[in-house]
Amino acid sequence: MPDELAELERRRAELYTGLGQVGDFRRGSLNEVRRKCGKPNCACAVPGHPGHGPQWNLTRKADGRTRTVHLKPGPELEKARREVAEYERFRDLVGQVTEVNEAICSARPAVPGSTGEDAPARPGGERGGSGTRSRPRRPPS
Repeated sequence: MPDELAELERRRAELYTGLGQVGDFRRGSLNEVRRKCGKPNCACAVPGHPGHGPQWNLTRKADGRTRTVHLKPGPELEKARREVAEYERFRDLVGQVTEVNEAICSARPAVPGSTGEDAPARPGGERGGSGTRSRPRRPPS
């Protein structure tokens, strides 16, 4: 069991190092959108035409609403792609850290007296505390 715990702690340290190497990131997803303009004599009005575009949108949830940022193809879009990919890597690492920490908690032996559960009971079943009770405040006279 101690070997397992040491291996888990080594893995956690490795994951923390990986978290420290995460670059700029942003939440959201990139979507390619094509649309039809609605002009009857435009090429997009022909049946089977995919429409104008592609246009790229970065969407994410914020304050219970979907927020959309329109991106220009080129450096702006490539930057957003890198940042969204880095966020996915960050989320994956956080999930792995969580799993390893849960395994460490399960593998680590309980030490009596460290949680307060094994502390001796006070006489008369009293609980600890400040010993003063809240009293209603009187309005100033």
